[in-house]
Amino acid sequence: MKNFIKWFDDAPWWLKCVLALPIVDIFTWAIYRIVKGATTGKVWLIIVGILWIIPFFFITWLVDLICILICKEPKLA
Repeated sequence: MKNFIKWFDDAPWWLKCVLALPIVDIFTWAIYRIVKGATTGKVWLIIVGILWIIPFFFITWLVDLICILICKEPKLA
């Protein structure tokens, strides 16, 4: 699991942008948040990851993309 998190953290900026596009974001950054929350023991991060998938998938990809463009990483992770 730590290799999964490290791979996402070390990914190049352009790849993070591609992974934040609609539909792809659900399967990448949402799962990243759930896995990171499970490994670090942060329950709030697991809840955010689940919410990223289920009720808010039509907006969250845009939030991730904007955060990655401005800060080089998704901020809610």
